[in-house]
Order: sequence, then C-alpha cells, then structure tokens
Amino acid sequence: MRKYIAMLLTVFLATVPAFAQTVDQHAKAKKGAVIGGVAGAIAGAVIQNNRGHGNAKRGAVIGGVAGAATGAIVGAMMDKQERELRQIQGVDVTRTAPGELKVTVKNEVLFDFNSAGLRQASRDSLREMANVFQKYPDTTLSVEGHTDSIGTAAYNQSLSRRRARSVASYLEDIGVRSSRIETVGYGESQPVASNNTAEGRQLNRRVEIHVRANG
Repeated sequence: MRKYIAMLLTVFLATVPAFAQTVDQHAKAKKGAVIGGVAGAIAGAVIQNNRGHGNAKRGAVIGGVAGAATGAIVGAMMDKQERELRQIQGVDVTRTAPGELKVTVKNEVLFDFNSAGLRQASRDSLREMANVFQKYPDTTLSVEGHTDSIGTAAYNQSLSRRRARSVASYLEDIGVRSSRIETVGYGESQPVASNNTAEGRQLNRRVEIHVRANG
C-alpha cells in the first residue's frame, strides 16, 4: 500500500513542473483537470485505505475522476475570467497558475503623483473589473501595491499600502464582497524593472490584483 501511494506521489511531483509552462487556453483547462485528477487519485487512495476498506486502487480511481472534473471546471472558469479581464483597457493579465491570474494596473492609470486617491477616469476600469469579479464569486482577490525607489522605504511602504486599500475599498463599494479581498503594500521591495531609468520606475509603480480560485 505504501509503495502504491509513494508511486502516485512520485508521478504527481514529477508531473507538476511540466504544467507550469505557458500553453493555450484549452490546454490550461486540461492542465487543471490533470493536476486535479492526480491530486484526487492520491487523496482517494489514502482515504480508502484509512477507512480500512483496503482498496486503495478503487479509491484512487474514484478520487481521480472527481479531481479531474473539479480541475476542469476551475480551469474553464479561470479561462473565461482571463478572457474578459483582457478586454479592459489599461490592465495587463497574466496566467500564473491553472487557478490564478495576475492583473497588473500601472499606478499612472489609477493615481496622481504621490497620491492614494483614485483618479475619476480610473474608476471606469475598476468598475469593469468589478463586474467580472462578481461573475466569478468562487475566487479571492489579493490587492498588492508597489512603488519605485524614489523616497524613503518607509514612506513607499505606507503609500503602497494606502493605494492597495483605495483600490480594494472602491471594489467593495461597487459590490465585490469584502470577505473576498485582502490588501498588502510591498513598497519598493518587489521591483519588476530597474529603478535607474524613468521607464523602469514607471513599471515598478503598479497595483497587482491576484485572482485565485477557491479550494
């Protein structure tokens, strides 16, 4: 029995890195189904054995089918949400995992210089995003603020936190449940480009919304 579970775990761990590569939309849904299927098979085998049924193989089959179905549903949901978010101007959408999206909005779209108050024009984009988020309630949202390195680290930390909170508060005000949203400010600690150029600093000034499927 232990050898059987160990074999399943080995297959699972060996397979996951291959699924991290970039693929087309249909492959993403399939990827979620396969990952869910393998994980479900392992869980089913363990549960069946722990219950004393002594039929790990049967549990693996049942768990695999259930896990594959769940993975396919999650993958399809995230595919649809990704396509809809990509239609919104001023945002960049990246699929970071089968059940996760990263939505990046430049601070210049959202805020005036050195301000955490939302621009009036940015509210239209956030409203479109909120409409998408409300259609897919089985996700959580992590709103993360980032800055460039101009100014002190302490000030940038505070500014990034206030900006993340401004975005989250507006999403909540227009109907996204607060229980789905968390906020964090990273200040200047996670640059995506060099702070030595104006172009790099512009890329570093951003708000990211990480959309994660529940479960």
